[in-house]
Amino acid sequence: MTIETVLAMLGDSIWTIAFFLIAIMIIVFVHEFGHYIVGRWSGIHAEVFSLGFGKVIFSRVDKRGTRWQLAAVPLGGYVKFLGDANASSANPDEETLSRLSAAEMRHTLHGAPLWARAATVLAGPMFNVLLTIALIAGLFMVMGVEREDGPVMIETVTIVPGFEGALQPGDQIIAVGQTQTPDVAAYIAAVDANGTEGPQVWSVLRGGQTMTFDGPALIPQVIGSVLPKTAASRAGLMEGDAILVVDGKQMSQFEDISDAVKAANGADVDLTVWRAGQSFMLKLTPEMEDVPTAEGAFERRMLIGIRPAYAVNLLKENPGLFGAVKLGAEQSWYLAKTSVNGIVAMIGGQISTCNMSGAISMAQAAGQAAERGIQDFVFLLAALSLGIGIMNLFPIPVLDGGHLMFHAWEAVTGKPPSNKALARMTMVGLAVVLGLMVYALRNDLVCV
Repeated sequence: MTIETVLAMLGDSIWTIAFFLIAIMIIVFVHEFGHYIVGRWSGIHAEVFSLGFGKVIFSRVDKRGTRWQLAAVPLGGYVKFLGDANASSANPDEETLSRLSAAEMRHTLHGAPLWARAATVLAGPMFNVLLTIALIAGLFMVMGVEREDGPVMIETVTIVPGFEGALQPGDQIIAVGQTQTPDVAAYIAAVDANGTEGPQVWSVLRGGQTMTFDGPALIPQVIGSVLPKTAASRAGLMEGDAILVVDGKQMSQFEDISDAVKAANGADVDLTVWRAGQSFMLKLTPEMEDVPTAEGAFERRMLIGIRPAYAVNLLKENPGLFGAVKLGAEQSWYLAKTSVNGIVAMIGGQISTCNMSGAISMAQAAGQAAERGIQDFVFLLAALSLGIGIMNLFPIPVLDGGHLMFHAWEAVTGKPPSNKALARMTMVGLAVVLGLMVYALRNDLVCV
């Protein structure tokens, strides 16, 4: 693979790399700040808080004696506590520790009580989780959530070819087909029952008058979003495109597209696509993808990498702070459960290891999310933060989970592993982490 191919994967744009670095720096800062602040609350002194590695570009020492620094390589960071031999905090600096009094030893990571050390280590991943919940909660606060009761009011309308202007923002939906929709719950039931039945007869209340007319399917043949690293994204399909024809068959709802792709059984499909009033043809090849199910398992489907839009988006309301946090926690739990299940499935061979992405894919996703808007970028930032938090809990020396594993050993046996054993396990852990990074990068270059 050439450097030109890699640049093409990144979108050939400095902005892709810039947004990726912004995301990484935010996530790393929050992670390391978790270690720092809980360590400080636990009486452990931090000597250095570094954002980035390598040559120091800027630094200052605060009133507590901690040096805050920005380094040249913005792909990570660390907190070095008093008595640490290096940034990993795994090995003690024996020479420094030998010069400390008993009172001073209490302020080191190696001389603090077990609970303080464990809390300090655990804080990094937990702060990543809290960042995820906060970001998603913030999105719910800004974007709002669809009301669960009251009349069915349209906030925005998806443009569907042939039905432009039929439905309008501000309309109150009173019936879809033969289903009356006196409230939001009834409308949601109608979507569940009739979402795959093609164009519908809509009845709305507009300007005090009841109007009945032919309108689009509840889930029309329009793309709501395009997933990265998929056949659709490589073919240039975009959010808002309507797929009119697949292999000569007319599409009237999103389910028609799914059926046509499945029927192709992996062969090329010819699409007629409508975009902003213009139609054009393109060809793409569906790909087998591992898709999470509602039960938390995975199944393989032939897909092109698009998600549906709904004919209308209902009027939203602010869920309030507590409601938003609850929704953020629920969404974060779903993302965490799906991620862990995916890791287990990859280890067990149920799904392809190509689902493991490296820096190039993450940079590409960051750039694409930023292009779609701040909301997509914030959600990606939340997902990446959660992923990094989960990864750091793996029981691998060098990672936070490895440190917690050592602390668990100490809690059971009454003494920590020897410094020699720690050094050896740290080297093994470092080799494992670097190997996983190389393998993920290999996936970025091969699994396209």
